[in-house]
Amino acid sequence: MPRMDSGPARTDRPDGATAFVNATIVTGTGEPPFPGSVVIEGERIVDLIEGSRTPRATALTVDCAGRTILPGLIDVHVHIGALDADLREQQRRYFDSEAALRAGRNLLELLDQGFTTARDAGGADAGFRRAVEQGVVPGPRLRVSGRPLSQTGGHGDGRLATEHGDVMACGARVGMRSRIADGADQVLQAAREELRRGADQIKVMAGGGVMSPTDRLESVQFTLPELQAAVEAATGAGRHVLAHAYTPEAIRRSVLAGVRSVEHGNLLDQASAELLAEHGVFLVPTLVTYEKLYEEGERHGLSRENLDKLAVVIDAGLESLRIAQPAGVRIASGSDLLGSMSRHRGRELAIKAQVLGAMGAIVAATRTNAELLGLADEIGTLAPGKQADLIAVDGDPLADPGILGHPETTPVVVTGGRLHRVLDHRR
Repeated sequence: MPRMDSGPARTDRPDGATAFVNATIVTGTGEPPFPGSVVIEGERIVDLIEGSRTPRATALTVDCAGRTILPGLIDVHVHIGALDADLREQQRRYFDSEAALRAGRNLLELLDQGFTTARDAGGADAGFRRAVEQGVVPGPRLRVSGRPLSQTGGHGDGRLATEHGDVMACGARVGMRSRIADGADQVLQAAREELRRGADQIKVMAGGGVMSPTDRLESVQFTLPELQAAVEAATGAGRHVLAHAYTPEAIRRSVLAGVRSVEHGNLLDQASAELLAEHGVFLVPTLVTYEKLYEEGERHGLSRENLDKLAVVIDAGLESLRIAQPAGVRIASGSDLLGSMSRHRGRELAIKAQVLGAMGAIVAATRTNAELLGLADEIGTLAPGKQADLIAVDGDPLADPGILGHPETTPVVVTGGRLHRVLDHRR
C-alpha cells in the first residue's frame, strides 16, 4: 500500500496538470460511482475520465491504488473558536493570542479531516478567513458569521442568573463571544456591525439551547420583527441568516422571517417540515454533537441541567430527519462539535446515513452544502471547470460512511488545486 507523506502538510499547487488515477469516483451528485481518473490544472478540475483510459500527459500522476475520490467535504456548522466543551469557562481560561492560535489549529484539523470548505456558525471573525486565504495558516475555504446575535437571557447570553453587568465585560475576546440585542432597531444595528466587520452571514439565536445557562430548551427567542431586521440587514448586503432553532414555533418564526437555514431542528414536526420545504429553507442537522456531548460531557464539566437538555434532543435527532426527508426539506450537514470532540466530525455522516443512506449523507455534505452557501457553481461536486477540491479515502464510503472525516483514512486532500496532503506514490 502506498504510504502517506510523513512530513509537514503540503501547500503547493504544482505547475502543469496533475492526474489522480486508478480510483473509484463519487462525484457528489448522487449518481452511482465509477472507476476512473480526475485531472486538475491550476485551481480547476479539467477532466473527469471514466474507465481505464489513460489521461493526457501530465506533470504529476498520483496512483490512488483503488481508493475512492470524492469532492472535498463541507461542514456548514463549525465553531473553530469552541476550544473547550464548557464555553463559559473557556472565555476565562485563555489569553486572546492563545485562543487565536488554538482556533488556527482547529482550522488545520478540519482540512486534515477532508473538509475543504466550512461555515463557522458563530465566533470566528474575518481575520481567520483572511489568514487562510493569505496562506498564513492552512485551513478550509472559510465563511464566518462573526458574533452570533442573542436576546437578553437567550442562547447566546452566557451569564448565570446570579451575575450582573455586561455579558461582554470580561474574558477573552477570541472564541465564542455573542452580541446581545433587544428590539428590531438593536438587532438591525448589531447585524450591520457584524457585516461591517466582514461577516459572510449572520447567526441568530431563535430559540433555547442545550449549553446556555438560563433559558429553557423550548423557549422561543427574538420576535418576528427582530428576526426580520437581521434578515433585512443581511439581504441588503447580499448575505444570509442562519437561525439556531429546535422547536416547531422557533422554526416557524425563523422561516417566516426569511432565514436561509435552520440549524439543528431536532424537535421539528410535520407542519414545520412542510414549511421549511415550501420556503426552500435548508435544515442543518448537527446530530453528532449531541451524541458526543452526552457521552463525554460529564467529564468536560457539563451540568446536570445541560445533560438533561441533551437527553431531550438526542433522541429526537434522527426522527427529525425521518420527518424532513419525505417532506422534501433540503437537508444539509453540520457537526457543531466543541473542543476535543471535533475529532468525531466524520461521525456526523455515519449518523445521517441511518436515515438518508450513505449516498444521501455524502450529497448532504457536498452538493447540498455548496448550494446552501451559494457556491454550487464552484464546489460540492466533481466536474470539469469546478474548483479542484477533492479528497481520496481508503475503502468504500458507500459501504461504510464511517471512514469519512478521519485523517488516517484520508491520504489525499486537495483544496483549490493545492496539494495539502498527497500519497507518496507519484510519478
